[in-house]
Amino acid sequence: MPLPYRGRGSRLASSRGASTSVHSPRRAGRGAPSSSHALRLTRRRHSSEQVPPGPEPQADFRSGKWLQEHAGGDARDSQQTARAGMGSRHRICSQEEVVIPCDSDNDSGSVDLQLSNLEDIKKDPSSLELTDSDIFDITGLSQESFIYSYRHLTQQGPDNEANVERLIQSIQEVFNGELQSEFEKLTFLRSLSSLSQTLPYDETTESFIHSHITDIVHVLNMLIEEEPLHSLFSSVRQEVFITIANLSYQDIHLLFGSEDRADLFSLITKSIIALPSVETLIQLQEIMPSGSYNTECLYRQTFQAFSEMLQSLVVKDPHLENLDTIFKQMDPWLQSTKDHERERATASMAQVLKCLSRHLSLKLPLRFQRLGHFVALMALLCGDSVTEVAEEAAEGMHCLLHVTLRLKCTIYDKKNHPNLRRAMKKCQELLELYSIKQFYSCPFKIAQIFEAFLNSNELFQFVMTTLDGLENLKHPCTQKSAGELLITMVKNAESRFEKVPEIMGVICARLSIISQPRVRRQIINTVSLFISRPKYTDIVIGHLLCHPVPYDRHLAELWRTLEVELPSTTWILWRLLRKLQKCHNEPTHEKMAYVAVAATDALYEVFVGNRLQAATFRLFPQLLMTLLIQIHHSIGLTMSDVAVPSGLYTEQEMSSEVTPLCFAIQATKSLLLRTLCWQEFNIMEKNKGWTLLEGKECHLQGVSLLANALLERNHLLAHKVMYLLVPLLNRGNDKHKLTSAGFFVELLQSPVARRLPSIYSIVRLKDWLHHGNRVFKFLALRGLRYLIKHQDMVGRAPRPLI
Repeated sequence: MPLPYRGRGSRLASSRGASTSVHSPRRAGRGAPSSSHALRLTRRRHSSEQVPPGPEPQADFRSGKWLQEHAGGDARDSQQTARAGMGSRHRICSQEEVVIPCDSDNDSGSVDLQLSNLEDIKKDPSSLELTDSDIFDITGLSQESFIYSYRHLTQQGPDNEANVERLIQSIQEVFNGELQSEFEKLTFLRSLSSLSQTLPYDETTESFIHSHITDIVHVLNMLIEEEPLHSLFSSVRQEVFITIANLSYQDIHLLFGSEDRADLFSLITKSIIALPSVETLIQLQEIMPSGSYNTECLYRQTFQAFSEMLQSLVVKDPHLENLDTIFKQMDPWLQSTKDHERERATASMAQVLKCLSRHLSLKLPLRFQRLGHFVALMALLCGDSVTEVAEEAAEGMHCLLHVTLRLKCTIYDKKNHPNLRRAMKKCQELLELYSIKQFYSCPFKIAQIFEAFLNSNELFQFVMTTLDGLENLKHPCTQKSAGELLITMVKNAESRFEKVPEIMGVICARLSIISQPRVRRQIINTVSLFISRPKYTDIVIGHLLCHPVPYDRHLAELWRTLEVELPSTTWILWRLLRKLQKCHNEPTHEKMAYVAVAATDALYEVFVGNRLQAATFRLFPQLLMTLLIQIHHSIGLTMSDVAVPSGLYTEQEMSSEVTPLCFAIQATKSLLLRTLCWQEFNIMEKNKGWTLLEGKECHLQGVSLLANALLERNHLLAHKVMYLLVPLLNRGNDKHKLTSAGFFVELLQSPVARRLPSIYSIVRLKDWLHHGNRVFKFLALRGLRYLIKHQDMVGRAPRPLI
């Protein structure tokens, strides 16, 4: 009977039988799969399996019936059910039997998400405590069968102390010497595997292995380094993986802990994932014959041994820290630009996740450091252009969801029970609507479910990883998936994000490499979602204003195409306006704040895009006066007179033609055009009003021209500006006050001005007569003349003041 794990006597014998059988030309010829089969890098190709064709069953997430039927026939057969629960099955290569701890290829729903406990939650909200029995129930694996199988494994091994001593002596000789031939290497590895079987009942073995961990790691590292990365002509790699797995089943983890073990883990991962594709390996064998080895079969055996080794790391010690370590090693390969490397890594992680979900042990403290990154990366792989990668990632994603559910059920405290219940209900509803393939082929559905289970830090990890997916220019479908994941996650997570400036920084950096119009629209809409939420508005605006002006075409597009719901448009424009207004309270002798120039350019881009038209009309008086004041502050300045942040520009980038004044003028022009003040704009054009505004001595003449044009052509807007100016006349510095006073005095020509209380008109003008600045005296006399002209005020006019 095959054993559920690789790591015991019969398992070792069968595995070596498969390895050595490829030396026989007769068996290799009869049992080796065809080369066309090898070119399909599916799990059937990675492992030594031959699965009879048949219709793929439909995954049903609503009951455990599918799992029982698919696991192996009669569910009443306890032994067969136990083997199905453990995920054991036969894999055949050259007519030899090898056992792997994973399910068949077409059991994509084998780790069934049994969310029936949601009904219990509805009935009893306090019934969220997680027990060991709950964990095994949800995986379809009984605790009893697991213990029985493992006890069966530990009862096998060498029979007497003489064998142990002989094995120890042979291994000790290797530590003191060198391994030359392939035969010596394989002998050492198999001796170490055999010795590992005696660990449960032999103290000598335990003492020897624990005291020589460093030596073992060193020898394994040396063996892997001696294996070429461009070819596969021996079974040494396979035996290294088998040996590490055997020791892992005995709680001897050669890949966890110290720095040298981590280096070994990295090296053996590279040694299998970085191999050329199977097609290349087969071609290489034809060019460089390597004896009686069948390269295709040897590759599949070696890769399967690697996959089983990874699974062994979580079977006996199934904690999330181990998964973090494995994922750290596989992370760069999951993002590889080479299809065969990415597929190997994805297939390996899918098997690890399936194994972990079946034997999940959640004990506090739980430290899953990079859940958000892991979820995002697997979700991106679900949309991979290589079909096999997408299918493997979908199955892994299914298992990862199961692990995440159990994790959150364990760590959520009682205060968060209502949130957890809502999240699980939402998860159940979504999973009931789709089959596994339908569900995981749509990235936005993945984001919808996982959003509820990720905390703020994990959400940040998710977003940053998704943004990294935008750099994948080789596969446009990855960019498409990244856009859908990002917009869905930000839309659903609302205000639970942290480190928004960092997110905005990456988005702005990625805009230049996104060529697909739909994906660009999704990324810009993501910025729109952030900026429209009051919690993040100032943060996003502050970050966007820290870029060089004039804005490049990508940032200009962002400002122009902000997609914001109507209630938020005024708030966004107002916060941008306030950034500029605060700068006008600074003393005029200091350098102009850079944010004033950047905000002016941003207002110009917003007006050109005209997406915030309603808010522009509503805030027209404030916008007009603020821009006129900015013009006054900008007269005669160059960018060297602006407090530009260090490192923002290089000397070559700073153009002498770019000045703060040009930004203010173009923003004022675009404001008039977007608020339909076309006649006022034409008056300014015909009478050289813009030139007047730009002059140091004639600035107030330009202000008066614009005020009169507005009063003549659009008196309703003029009256709104007049009432706005009442509280502004005594604020800000001298330039602020002079521009406001010049506009205000011209508006006193309107009959509406007589409605102003005298304290805001006559008394103020009287104060200006005694002002030290002669310009204020001139404005005061001009204003009094306008007031006297009103017929209704002639009779009530006070005695002349002068």
